[in-house]
Amino acid sequence: MSNDLNQWSGIGRLGKDPETRYSAGGDAITSFSIACGWKSKDKEGTEWVNVTAFGKLAEICGEYLKKGKQVFIQGRLTTDKYEKDGVTRYSTKVIADRMQMLGGKDDGEERPQRARPQRVQQSAPSTDSGQGGFEDDDIPF
Repeated sequence: MSNDLNQWSGIGRLGKDPETRYSAGGDAITSFSIACGWKSKDKEGTEWVNVTAFGKLAEICGEYLKKGKQVFIQGRLTTDKYEKDGVTRYSTKVIADRMQMLGGKDDGEERPQRARPQRVQQSAPSTDSGQGGFEDDDIPF
């Protein structure tokens, strides 16, 4: 198995704010889902990818990620097996080991309309600019 590779990378937008909880040992665990678009020759769609982060990365994700924010996630795939109503079910998610926020500072958030700042008119420069008592118009080049 030394030549095997379990690595997932994707870019998507958060469908809702992340949820952070803490283990009995006090370690942060943050879960969220991202919508990743895909396109083939004649179809396109969105795949929802569940992501879980642990430790310091979980704290960062919980603090800075918000609904609509675009992110790059890299990690490994893991599949949980559980039983519900007597039926065995599987749930696949990404255990993140790297996260990078994409887009602008306010990406994914509604931006309030702001009035444009007015230009400040600068006063005319003084004729004595410390250039030996002559003005730029006197220079032959």
